[in-house]
Amino acid sequence: MREYSVPVLVDVPLSANCTDTVFQRAVDEPGAVSIRRQDGQTGQWIAVTASEFRDAVAGVAKGLIAAGLEPGDRIALMSRTRYEWTVADYAIWAAGGVGVPIYETSSAEQVKWIISDSGAKAAIVETSAHEETVREAAPDLPLLWNIDNGGLGTLTESGADVTDETLEERRTGRGGRDLATIIYTSGTTGMPKGCRITHDNLLFTARNVALGPLESMFTVDGRAALLFLPLAHSFARMVQIVLLETGTVLAHTPNMKNVAPDLQSFQPTFLLGVPRVFEKVYNGAEQKATADGKGKIFHTAANVAIEYSKAESTGGAGLGLRLKHAAFDKLVYAKLRAATGGKLTAAVSGGSALGERLGNFFRGVGIEVFEGWGLTETSAPSTVNIPGANKVGTVGKPFPGVSIGIADDGEILVKGRHIFDGYWNNEKATAEVIDSDGWFHTGDVGELDKDGYLKITGRKKEILVTAAGKNVAPAPLEDSIRAHRLISQVMVVGDDKPFIGALVTLDPEAMAQVTLTDEELHAEVQGAIDNANRMVSKAEQIKKFVILESDITEETGHLTPSLKVKRGVVMRDFAKQIDELYGS
Repeated sequence: MREYSVPVLVDVPLSANCTDTVFQRAVDEPGAVSIRRQDGQTGQWIAVTASEFRDAVAGVAKGLIAAGLEPGDRIALMSRTRYEWTVADYAIWAAGGVGVPIYETSSAEQVKWIISDSGAKAAIVETSAHEETVREAAPDLPLLWNIDNGGLGTLTESGADVTDETLEERRTGRGGRDLATIIYTSGTTGMPKGCRITHDNLLFTARNVALGPLESMFTVDGRAALLFLPLAHSFARMVQIVLLETGTVLAHTPNMKNVAPDLQSFQPTFLLGVPRVFEKVYNGAEQKATADGKGKIFHTAANVAIEYSKAESTGGAGLGLRLKHAAFDKLVYAKLRAATGGKLTAAVSGGSALGERLGNFFRGVGIEVFEGWGLTETSAPSTVNIPGANKVGTVGKPFPGVSIGIADDGEILVKGRHIFDGYWNNEKATAEVIDSDGWFHTGDVGELDKDGYLKITGRKKEILVTAAGKNVAPAPLEDSIRAHRLISQVMVVGDDKPFIGALVTLDPEAMAQVTLTDEELHAEVQGAIDNANRMVSKAEQIKKFVILESDITEETGHLTPSLKVKRGVVMRDFAKQIDELYGS
């Protein structure tokens, strides 16, 4: 087995818990800005100081204690990404509780499973619609507070008689080995499993990432980050912790449709996203340039940015390329940076592969995207690219304290203090993924290069085997095709079939910007297919495809909240179209 390890950088004491920094910073730097929250009426970003944030957390925590919640009790949290989510999350910890995040798009059936399986004693929800869902799913749940209806204020008022000493005793009574949260995997098949994540899992990860390889992103004066991905997802949740641990100013955007104007008004220096977000930014810029009659200039500028980025990785650009890059920086790149607020220089992407072309494009434009990789079971990240050593096309090296191994069958194995404590109420499933040597079997397939950089090549359970016995990894093909400006989603099929096929959906926003005949549209998609096919052998190439009549989204039940395709659901719902691909 090939293995690569990085030694621990920050040895977090087991007495520590996730609330320590919030409460200590309120003492050390009471006036420092921790968070900026957006005023719903004016759109202005209002500063929340370290002491104000601590007081908000303490007030809600005292309310939870007054309500009778005991250390270790599970409390569900269902909300979009907003300031109150972060207050409630830390308040649950300060009261000694265990947070159980629920995606705000979850169905009553999913909510019922999570509340029932976790044994949650209470819930905090954002809206009346969420409250209805929870009450339908768990009619016997005794305690429920609604953020929009003043629930956090009600908690604060009801906890007024709880003393600071009582809160401090409750807060400090939880240590590294204690459970901090149960995060249910969004799951592309079956009911989600609850991952037991401890305070040590979270703090060890946050401090070794933020105070080590990514220190320059978070510890420089003026650093600020805008979070818009669901905080119920482990990736965004970990970044929230990193931001508060490092004193980076945090802001939230609950509605994805508001991301563009919020970027311009908040002016972040750092952004967290998934590949689809960066694809949308690129495609949107391309569409606007084309609509303005500047499509040719944009494409030339994009190619120069990509060339420039590649050259910077191999000794630096020559004079001619530097001059071209400088010219397009004024004409094109500066406008793209301005659209993100003008201060954004770095972003982290995870969830699936970004693609080398897109990674090089953004780096050439002046916004470097650092890909990372991990799972809910690994407290989010296990590897990450870093400033000054960003190898585009890989997901980076292990962060400090992590070992990566590649099994004989290509499966990626991980070891470290960030590995979860097992699945809640499911020891059988735990035993299936953590072996006797402590290696966590991720189910992902990949390769380690000579320098320790990891490249993801597929998902073990998603490997397709054609009727001729050829193994095909769908992810690289899908990632390449999805990068096309007109394409929203793609799913490669072909298990037990004579050849590889694909289901393709179109991006409604992109399609609204163009006028194409059926033949022209087919040719566009075929071009994206042809481009992807160049990466693989003839037996792995996509021979036929079908364009579905409508997009597949989280709302239609075909994508997880982290925008991964639920392959089983798509296979079921579009069985007729798949059969037609193969003439059956």
